[in-house]
Amino acid sequence: MTKRIAIIGAGPSGLAVLRAFENARRKGADIPELTCFEKQDDWGGLWKYSWRTGLDHYGEPVHGSMYRYLWSNGPKECLEFADYSFEEHFGRPIPSYPPRAVLHDYIMGRVAKSDVRKYVRFETPVRWVAYDEASGLFTVRVKDLKADRDHSETFDHVIVASGHFSTPNVPYFEGLESFPGRVMHAHDFRSADEFAGKDMLMIGSSYSAEDIGTQCFKYGARSVTFSYRSKPLGFDWPEGFEEKPLLRKLVGKTAFFADGTSRKVDAIVLCTGYQHNFPFLPDELRLKTNNRLYPLNLYKGVAWQPNPKLFYIGMQDQYYTFNMFDAQAWYARDMILGRIAMPDADTRQADILDWRRREEAIENPFQGIDFQTGYVRDLLSATDYPFLDVDAVAALFKEWEHDKEHSILGYRDKSYRSVLTGNMAPVHHTKWMEAMDDSLAAFLAVPDAA
Repeated sequence: MTKRIAIIGAGPSGLAVLRAFENARRKGADIPELTCFEKQDDWGGLWKYSWRTGLDHYGEPVHGSMYRYLWSNGPKECLEFADYSFEEHFGRPIPSYPPRAVLHDYIMGRVAKSDVRKYVRFETPVRWVAYDEASGLFTVRVKDLKADRDHSETFDHVIVASGHFSTPNVPYFEGLESFPGRVMHAHDFRSADEFAGKDMLMIGSSYSAEDIGTQCFKYGARSVTFSYRSKPLGFDWPEGFEEKPLLRKLVGKTAFFADGTSRKVDAIVLCTGYQHNFPFLPDELRLKTNNRLYPLNLYKGVAWQPNPKLFYIGMQDQYYTFNMFDAQAWYARDMILGRIAMPDADTRQADILDWRRREEAIENPFQGIDFQTGYVRDLLSATDYPFLDVDAVAALFKEWEHDKEHSILGYRDKSYRSVLTGNMAPVHHTKWMEAMDDSLAAFLAVPDAA
């Protein structure tokens, strides 16, 4: 009897799983029956932009945290699929830092070529997953939103690929309830235009704060203040930016910080991270972790230690993204197909703890890059995924870190060499701080037509 696999989510992680199995099928393997449940009306996950916040038209929580004017905050050369280069998709080299629409087009091009849409049921969120020890099967209950109908099906394996950047972590600060300006979490941020002429306060000191803050400044914010809990972002910020220790309270529009200083602000964006949230899973199947490079209870970062018939894809903090999801998907696929033996529980646990020990020894971003490079290399070495020179990718990540240190507002103007084709990306026709049109057409325009 053919095995059945449920894949939860059709974003980059879920699509990587579909692509992995389709790749095996095209090479002659007998693959399980695949069913991918996606709550949105199309695939793409976070890269599918929606103007909506809060709830969608069905009353479901909006998944996307994507905002207008978002550009890649890392070189595209670090996330290329090993079997599908940007040059193959666009027919020529393109600049290294594309806007969201360009990256979305690239992702969609690869899965369209793979012919995996037939496996996806759209507008069908998963409501509950249960495992039965006696039968060895999972029961997955879903809601067909268009038909307004619940139903359940059984599967041999479940792969959770729903991501972990969609449920906001929202702390409280004294005085927020009476602050007279705009307050939102980064999850609900959509357009920097809204804050032109405003004094902005970003609470947080990671990628969201950095990127949303610079976006707002680019589109006319008067000033941007970052408030950090543990350490500042630490870049050489130009005039108009400053960093303060953690916000203590708000009195009217005045923000008071832990160092005793204060300043007036017009709007607050809580760039305070996201929760790993799986409301469709019982405790015995649910990953509970903060955002880190090596969560516990995941063998090789993918197989659920208490029940290795369940898999998670893309649950790590990330330097690598699309190509790491591929590496994980190929590895999970091969464990399901029996190409990679599943070790006993003690062996799995020892491996998990060894990786966690190495993660805890990381002291800086460069060591973090090396750690995740080693992790991706470990996965790739066991599968038939196309060759990916992860050492070359790691070198690009480190160059990127230096470029950001050199110019936090200008690093997106840099170009890098593709590790797949060896070609250097062209310089974009417009500097990032001056590129106000983030459409695919504007980005791809040739210089003399820009």
